[in-house]
Amino acid sequence: MTAYDDMTTAAEPAHPRAAVLDVDGTLVDTNYLHAVSWWEAFHQAGHRIAMTDIHRTIGMSSDRLLDRLLGEDRDRAGDESLSAAHKVVYATWFDRLPVLDGAAALLRALADRDWRVVLATSAQGSELAALRRAIDADDAIRAATSADDVETGKPAPDPVVRALEEADVPPERALFVGDTVWDVEAARRAGLDCVALLSGGIGRDELESAGAIAVYRDPAALLADLDNSPFARME
Repeated sequence: MTAYDDMTTAAEPAHPRAAVLDVDGTLVDTNYLHAVSWWEAFHQAGHRIAMTDIHRTIGMSSDRLLDRLLGEDRDRAGDESLSAAHKVVYATWFDRLPVLDGAAALLRALADRDWRVVLATSAQGSELAALRRAIDADDAIRAATSADDVETGKPAPDPVVRALEEADVPPERALFVGDTVWDVEAARRAGLDCVALLSGGIGRDELESAGAIAVYRDPAALLADLDNSPFARME
């Protein structure tokens, strides 16, 4: 239980709502850092993978990312070393992760409106800890789930389902915020509508085609329109 839980338990609404948010590319501007880190990992292992192809897989769990980029029939003996190399390179940015404009304020605004704020990410525990330090809004975050908490990552619904369990809220009382088609797919498979952001580098048309019910430039744009957004339409 967080300090935020302690302050709000006595005043919980009768019909709670959950705001489930992705982190990489949604709250923190890291999608391209991940792409560069994976490119370096592949380069070290002798694989020539185009950066644009890597970018389009960001948001997937690492095993699915490798399936997409190297093929499911690959020799999987090198998977662990590839993932480890990615982690090492990515960790060099831990003390300077760029938080997107409005990210912390958006989380606090949702919490102030009695939304149970839960993070759902494909990042592993150490990465999530660094991301939360960068965002610096733990007072508004009820819980967070990472790749360590589920067997299958996005676009499977498992991370979103786990987040709903942490929030103790049914899917029809929740909304998801993400930045990739994998986020939209995971949310829809878990029974949630998804509000998408362009901050991960994926185009509006693709996000809408995947099923996003609204698209905003970044957290600041969603925050500015919060009282007219899909969040305002759920009583």
